[in-house]
Amino acid sequence: MLRRNASLPTLDVSVVGELNLDIIFYGLPEKLELEREHLAKELSITLGSSSAIFAHNLSCLGDRVGFSSCIGSDPLGEICLKRLGEGGVDISQVRKFAGKTTGLTAILPQRKERYILTYPGTMYDLSLAHLDLSYIFSAKHLHLSSYFLQKGLRPAMVELFRKAKEAGLSTSLDTNDDPDNRWSPDIQLVFKYVDILLPNENEACKLAGAADFRQAAEILSKKVPLVVIKRGSQGAYARRGAEKLEGFPPPVTSVDVVGAGDSFDAGFIRQFIRGASPADCLQYANIVGIAKPSCASTPLPWQAAIAPLARRGTLQSG
Repeated sequence: MLRRNASLPTLDVSVVGELNLDIIFYGLPEKLELEREHLAKELSITLGSSSAIFAHNLSCLGDRVGFSSCIGSDPLGEICLKRLGEGGVDISQVRKFAGKTTGLTAILPQRKERYILTYPGTMYDLSLAHLDLSYIFSAKHLHLSSYFLQKGLRPAMVELFRKAKEAGLSTSLDTNDDPDNRWSPDIQLVFKYVDILLPNENEACKLAGAADFRQAAEILSKKVPLVVIKRGSQGAYARRGAEKLEGFPPPVTSVDVVGAGDSFDAGFIRQFIRGASPADCLQYANIVGIAKPSCASTPLPWQAAIAPLARRGTLQSG
């Protein structure tokens, strides 16, 4: 176990999830052929995994964030820890597994879409037995991402969220994609203990068995109090009971979408735990989703990036 960051005596948000690096190849040909060597124009090696990006960026926004995860005993894991620590995240609850390999994701952006290739590594190994629940439940809020990658934790996922609610925490879940494309019904049991569901448009439709995001939101809002569906450049759509909200990001000329959804989540949760209305959470999240990919330094200059965008976000209700 690593030493807990003494500067974080009380947490705002506990994050439980996977940890890996992303290798991003920019500028590849749209058509990738077998047995051909394709050349990328740019390369980026950065902190990856939905859970870790969320934790890092929420910490950069100013919240006290604790991260519970696991890595292998390898350089990949050490780089992940270094980058999380530089962002101010408490990494004392990240376990190192001897003889194991930390996961790795290769991302190949293609205009508005991308190929995502992942080696899970230790992503599959985290289980409830590895979690210090007293540490996790010292926070105000529990967030978990990449539900379908948490194979070791999934059998106890209902228990984790139920105990979090019993301990007085609010909770959020970003399912991310299901690599097996099964969308197993076991996740429906977790919804009972989730306050905010944060899928993207495709994930929402898969979870709900719906034809479009509005229908998906209607179905899912009967299971989760607040459903927030991310729609990329089209903004986000939220549903709380009969209340419907649609928010749009500020206009920008160019955005690297990698990590934008996780940054959106961070912005939304930051405002939610402070008692902001869904409308204000939505507008702030749209701004943060844009601001993160537009910044390159670490830790990110969040407030400076958000300030010129804040007046240009728009929100509609009804």
